[in-house]
Amino acid sequence: MNLTGKHAVVTGGGRGIGRAICLALAQAGADVVINYSGSEAAAQETAEACRAIGVQALTVKANVADETQAAALIDQGIKALGSVDILVNNAGITRDNLILRMRPADFSAVLDTNLKGAFFCMKAACRPMMKARFGRIINISSVVGLRGNAGQANYAASKAGLIGMSKSAAKELASRGITVNCIAPGFIDTAMTEVLPEGVKEKLLTQIPMARLGSAQDVAAAAVFFASEAASYVTGQVLCVDGGMAM
Repeated sequence: MNLTGKHAVVTGGGRGIGRAICLALAQAGADVVINYSGSEAAAQETAEACRAIGVQALTVKANVADETQAAALIDQGIKALGSVDILVNNAGITRDNLILRMRPADFSAVLDTNLKGAFFCMKAACRPMMKARFGRIINISSVVGLRGNAGQANYAASKAGLIGMSKSAAKELASRGITVNCIAPGFIDTAMTEVLPEGVKEKLLTQIPMARLGSAQDVAAAAVFFASEAASYVTGQVLCVDGGMAM
């Protein structure tokens, strides 16, 4: 899966799954634009790791929930690298609570980043991809978007919406050589899951046929597949990387 000569933008690329995707794309030969909105240090560390592999890497601060900033992110990627061939919409936040207790502002904030942010980035990237008659758009959804989760109505709505939006975009863009696919991770061993109490982790494992948490590298491998020529005839699909949880 050689991505040499391709240029990727990864939103939320500084840490966790985003960082793993950046490194995996770099290892396949792609130059990478690493977007972040919070920790510049983490994004710079990821960029340095990508450069050590031998590719170009730069960091761009942008809140993708803001349409102007999302468009500027894509524009900076094109100006720096010459094109954006691969877009990975990974940026996401959580504001968990039961529906009865969830503030409307927390519901909106999650949809603004997780769903509208992906929309804004896709919209900005579509035109140059259409002109090039090539593009790979990979949206990071979640198994929660397929099966729901108590206390995460806003997150589940955003991730389910991402799947529907991806399928619609796949139909719109297929004739221009652009594929649009989703990855739906299950419970992945990241900083977010590390802080869970052991009792909660043990309960989660009972829901996973493979009886273990996934790794960020498992998700990154799926992203490289969707970005590669091996997936040139695959679009509008949802690949669950969840140890069988969503079966």
